[in-house]
Amino acid sequence: MNSQIYIALDFESGEKALAFLDEHSLTGVAVKVGMELFYREGPWIIKQLQKRGHPVFLDLKLHDIPNTVKKAMKNLASLGVDVVNVHAQGGSEMMKAAREGLDEGAGNGKRPMLLAVTQLTSTDEQMLSEELQVISKVEDSVIHLAKLAKESGADGVVCSVHEVAGIKASCGEEFKTVTPGIRLVSSEQHDQKRVATPKEAKRQTTDAIVVGRGITQHPSPKEAYRQVEKEWEYE
Repeated sequence: MNSQIYIALDFESGEKALAFLDEHSLTGVAVKVGMELFYREGPWIIKQLQKRGHPVFLDLKLHDIPNTVKKAMKNLASLGVDVVNVHAQGGSEMMKAAREGLDEGAGNGKRPMLLAVTQLTSTDEQMLSEELQVISKVEDSVIHLAKLAKESGADGVVCSVHEVAGIKASCGEEFKTVTPGIRLVSSEQHDQKRVATPKEAKRQTTDAIVVGRGITQHPSPKEAYRQVEKEWEYE
């Protein structure tokens, strides 16, 4: 992956997101645009970020019938973002359709990387078994979904740091892993349960990390970003 650290721009408006990046001199950093921001601003915010040189991970986690996802991905491919994703639990046919839509939408241009979300980092063993009635452990479920995603044409998965080794062993080192739930030592976990530090993420050989509130709600976001970089690049 060209980008290895993404800042999650979880802001209620494009104006606030762009102001945050400008105010803290986060020039050209890779960013993740999720549902909150994209549903408010649409393609406009993507274009604004691209004009400023920010690589964009468009995190919409599509999960619908295959034909709908294919058509949606065809449209999203035309935005020229770097990364998009779907929910792996949509199944193999849906993921194959997503890949087809991206290929068609990209045409002769560069196709966005396709990731599949395995289990959200807010999911723990109790939720998986009692609410979702999935009998397997979280790690086993994640690895199963990762293998299904690879077979269906995805380039990688979104998972927690704790499942990276198992995914790499099952799907190969070239299969990408992107891990949210990244926190500096001094940060709170908030509503995410399967979390880790940038240093631990690098140790587990994940390909890229996503950091949100640990940077955006830090008293000094620029300093927090530098600390994430320092931990991520440690030897």
